[in-house]
Amino acid sequence: MFVRVALAAIIATAPVAHPRVVSADPVDTTPHVLDGIVNSITLVGGTVVVGGSFSEVADASRTHTYTRDNVFAYSLATGHILRYFAPQVDGTVYSLAPGDGGTVYVGGDFSSVGETQATALTKLNLIDGSVIKDFAPGVSGGTVTTLARRGGQLYAGGDFTRPRTALARLDASSGAADPRFTITPGTPLAPRVKVYALAVTAERLAVDGNFTTLDGLSRPQLGLIDVRGGGAKVADWRTEAYVPKCMEAFPSYVRGLDFAPDGSYFAVVTTGGPIGGKRLCDSTARFETYGSGERITPTWVNKTGGDSLYAVAVTGAAIYVGGHQRWLNNPLGHDSAGPGAVPREGIGAIHPRTGMALTWNPGRERGIGVKAFLVYSGGLLVGSDTTRLGREYHARIGMFPLP
Repeated sequence: MFVRVALAAIIATAPVAHPRVVSADPVDTTPHVLDGIVNSITLVGGTVVVGGSFSEVADASRTHTYTRDNVFAYSLATGHILRYFAPQVDGTVYSLAPGDGGTVYVGGDFSSVGETQATALTKLNLIDGSVIKDFAPGVSGGTVTTLARRGGQLYAGGDFTRPRTALARLDASSGAADPRFTITPGTPLAPRVKVYALAVTAERLAVDGNFTTLDGLSRPQLGLIDVRGGGAKVADWRTEAYVPKCMEAFPSYVRGLDFAPDGSYFAVVTTGGPIGGKRLCDSTARFETYGSGERITPTWVNKTGGDSLYAVAVTGAAIYVGGHQRWLNNPLGHDSAGPGAVPREGIGAIHPRTGMALTWNPGRERGIGVKAFLVYSGGLLVGSDTTRLGREYHARIGMFPLP
């Protein structure tokens, strides 16, 4: 069992490439979340910040238990929980992003932090959990589900209505909406437009959700935005991969996405139900970032055979996927293991070039599924709603080190 964490120069906002696949044996120093679910993880210097819906956490030895309202932080190197970072966030945290000077952005479905009003998006001091009042994003009318920070810009997605509908670019210091960014998701597959996930490079912003248009242009559930030079324009990149319907219970079904470290491709994971054929329900798909045209097709697709995937992380050496899946390599399965299927309970890794499952198979208790991955220079952090990871007790959070 690993207990060492490699701490290099950590830049949480920069893409992280791994030269190899992480170990299947999680470290023993991570704390435990004792109830609820972990939805998001970020890294601020040497501090891991964890958000979700929970009320209690414990140290790695389970000797000390602490009350924590939907967010807490711990030392990456030692696993020690930060005792004085205990903000009282009054609702679910769905998204986190690293701030400067020992701060963290927190997005979700909440209205206050302690006695301070803070609707859906706030910035907290990691020393004492206080709200940074100079950051005033003015988000209202809904929830922040996803955040991505790049330099002086913070991208936010969700189902909020202000300062823009469902998608905004904010000044990372003040929270002011960038007037140059006016891209609006529209024509949703549900009564209310919602962005589920986004990821950003120096040139492109990838966005998915229940929309079918971006700025009036057809972009069914997935689109790319050119953000070079601080601008914002819907890219000449469109796929019909997510036009076909999955089960009626999932009118929209695209969920997580992540860019490769060099930005040349990205991976998308979905829910949708056990629908066979060419429809990309319950699948992972790779797309090339710099293709162009109206009918971009996936480079490859890997299907679970009927189980949802919610989270994806791309390192160059692997594409890690998590949900409540039982199998990968299972295009012919229908809630069953079809020909060629390989068991990958709750977590797995896919070869970036071939699209086939790698042998890495630590396993985890399935539950609802993995909702959070975070790649850093020393490994892969995982957040979920269950207590078994890598065949050990790791309640709702764990870390696989890079050998």
